[in-house]
Amino acid sequence: MKRTQNHQMSNFWQKTQQIAVAFSLVSVTASYAYADDTASGDQPPQPYVQYTNNGSYDRNQVLQLAKKLAKSPYQAPQEPLPQKLVDMSLADYQNILFQPTQAIWGKDNLPFKMQLLMRGSYFKMPVEIATVDGDKSQHIAFSPKYFTNTAGQALSLPEQDIGFSGISLYYRLNQPETYNKVMQFQGASYFKAIGKGENWGASARGLAIDTADPKGEEIPVFRAFWVEKPSSSSNSIVVNALLDSPSVTGAYRFTIRPNDDTAVDVEASLFPRKDISKVGLAPMNSMYMFSTNDRQNIDDYRPEVHNSDGLLMVNGKGERLWRPLNNPKTLQMSSFVDEAPIGFGLMQRDRKFSDYQDLQANFQDRPSLWVEPIGNWGKGSVTLIEIPSDSEIHDNIVAYWQPQEPLKAGGEYDFSYRLHWGQSPHPPSQTTYVVSGTYSGQAPGSSDATKRVFVIDYSVVDGKSVANATMPTVNVSASAGKVSNVTIVKNPHNPGYRVQFVLDADDAQASELRAELTFSDNRRAETWLDRWTAN
Repeated sequence: MKRTQNHQMSNFWQKTQQIAVAFSLVSVTASYAYADDTASGDQPPQPYVQYTNNGSYDRNQVLQLAKKLAKSPYQAPQEPLPQKLVDMSLADYQNILFQPTQAIWGKDNLPFKMQLLMRGSYFKMPVEIATVDGDKSQHIAFSPKYFTNTAGQALSLPEQDIGFSGISLYYRLNQPETYNKVMQFQGASYFKAIGKGENWGASARGLAIDTADPKGEEIPVFRAFWVEKPSSSSNSIVVNALLDSPSVTGAYRFTIRPNDDTAVDVEASLFPRKDISKVGLAPMNSMYMFSTNDRQNIDDYRPEVHNSDGLLMVNGKGERLWRPLNNPKTLQMSSFVDEAPIGFGLMQRDRKFSDYQDLQANFQDRPSLWVEPIGNWGKGSVTLIEIPSDSEIHDNIVAYWQPQEPLKAGGEYDFSYRLHWGQSPHPPSQTTYVVSGTYSGQAPGSSDATKRVFVIDYSVVDGKSVANATMPTVNVSASAGKVSNVTIVKNPHNPGYRVQFVLDADDAQASELRAELTFSDNRRAETWLDRWTAN
């Protein structure tokens, strides 16, 4: 059922630079061309609109654009940007904010409003934006009137239409009269959302190509957005997007429904320019620094620091698998082979302030991100990439679905899925116990660092007492090394069970661990997976 791979690439971070910026949104530094604007007094020439022309519109328009674009060689965006915006520091960029009074549909008393995001600093790539009203589209041209400098300094912005770097969507999420930002598209093909009462955390992106590959990662980008004007009674909004990269083009349609858990339906059609053997569908990114399972050499007053603490999978057979995250010393890749997956996601299970003790970050309010495939995705694997990180500003965790078969040049590939950002999104199941905690450390009484003790807490889903329940049996296995001292007891402080065992890795450099509970009645528990590495 499970196959794992281990890759060590110390230079990966240099090959695919990722910098966490505003709201921890990851921006990817890619290769874009900029014109020399010194001869024009730091003012670029007027660019032309490539995609979001004013005129008639229907939902097949983006699909036809992607098909047409795929038949031509890839061309990187050429729209120039004034040098002062190219060289702008991140701190100065973050002072340039959208004027709320200029919000799109701001005077229409609609459930949604839209704000536009400035180009500059790490967000240099130009994005075209249009609104759609019925069967008509309207290009939104850049104007300095949309922005203000909160630092109080004079703000000199170009008068030309230089485009934008993305969009933010607002909705009356937490209070009936107050608009809250619920979703943002910015940076390559990245986007993120939150549910009611949450802080920003895990993000998604349109597509992943050659992630963690030694030759370097290809970064697809959204080149244009068409945002459909919602009705006065609508609880959803639709965003259409055109994706482009050297290897593939794509047409995306996002239907966004903010709520306690915000749901985003994604419909995508891909048109490869060339064969793609390593593609990631429904990719997501998050941050993990340390927790109770991974505190070696940590000198921090906070017990845990992460946006997500585990990868949850429900495979095609209905088995629930829980894999706690790690911050390794070298890059690690794990592939969990499956067919027709029910779902997978990066989850944030620790929900108490005492788990983190951080008044500013409030990690306990970061959303989990769950992917629910629509239709049969066939054979492939859920892929988890864990990247070494020494700072919580980096999104160092990546997860996605990799199809077994490559995408072929000249083909068309359609897939759909639903994303859930929320406190505890998960599929309905018959599972009675979930993994609520993983702890590890050097085995008591041993001075050998390769002898490790592991403790796993299983909590009952409905919170009921297990005092009179029949004890399950536990099976713990390791791909390398020896497992000993396996015990299971009832945990009166956290209704459920506690499993403990010792791993003697001996000379092994890595070991794949697995723990399963078996019950004599119809109760079921998640299967626990983890990887121990010598470093």
